[in-house]
Amino acid sequence: MFGRGTWWLVGAVIVACLVLVGPGGPSDASSGKPLPAGAVKHVVPDRVMTWNICNPCKESDVDRAAEIAKYAPQVIGLQEACVRDVEQIRDHLENRYGLVYHVEYGSVLQSWGRCGGAPWNPGGYGEALLSSSPMTDRVHVEYPDGGSEDRGYMAVTTTVGGRPVRVFNTHLAERRQEEVRAGQVGVLAAAVARYDRAVVLGDFNAVPEAAELAPMWALATDTDPQCRPSSAGACEPTTDWHSKFDYVFLRGLTPLGHAVRPTPYSDHHLLHTDLKPN
Repeated sequence: MFGRGTWWLVGAVIVACLVLVGPGGPSDASSGKPLPAGAVKHVVPDRVMTWNICNPCKESDVDRAAEIAKYAPQVIGLQEACVRDVEQIRDHLENRYGLVYHVEYGSVLQSWGRCGGAPWNPGGYGEALLSSSPMTDRVHVEYPDGGSEDRGYMAVTTTVGGRPVRVFNTHLAERRQEEVRAGQVGVLAAAVARYDRAVVLGDFNAVPEAAELAPMWALATDTDPQCRPSSAGACEPTTDWHSKFDYVFLRGLTPLGHAVRPTPYSDHHLLHTDLKPN
């Protein structure tokens, strides 16, 4: 058995390690992974992002939060989002990286298969918006025809570039459901048209030249100035199957730059853009 002096020495070493390392340590306490190399310390003003986080892909919310922390957008639109996952992502962003967000939800399903929970209280599934600035006037609309699964859009008003902006987040019907998506875009475009300054985020499940996206192109431009329906070959893919399905449409706003970031945690890439304050 160890003597009292030995135990005292062990305790002193442990205390010294805690002082040197700090309460959180240099790595993710739950997974042992280092913090992302590109993680920023503060939210990046006027940066907006869209990301279909893929459910039910059973990815770690710690890893999802780490991916977001690399770019720290001011506004984040998530699709295929379970409420419980978003709650955990939001907590990780604050507790691990000091990035504080407000959150609003646009759930279209209560799905035990996708989001878990008790059989009598399944988790909410759909869209979510996070913003470092307060959000007001939330609207949640389910499309009259969701296709093979209920779909909808949500919208909030928040501050971007020092001025109020209407932000939409949507997920349209799955591939090979063009007629359904056309009806959904009609509903969404009618709502967007009411605002002079709007950001429309989402997974549209359609390539730029798809006919059903025409009403959106008539109202807004893609964050990539080279990406238009007539120049689809110049549009950077946002999915693992080399198609552009994810968009940041801008109405009355000017992009300063954008980036598509592949990630191992979803079959969709992160897409973010910096906006010119105006």
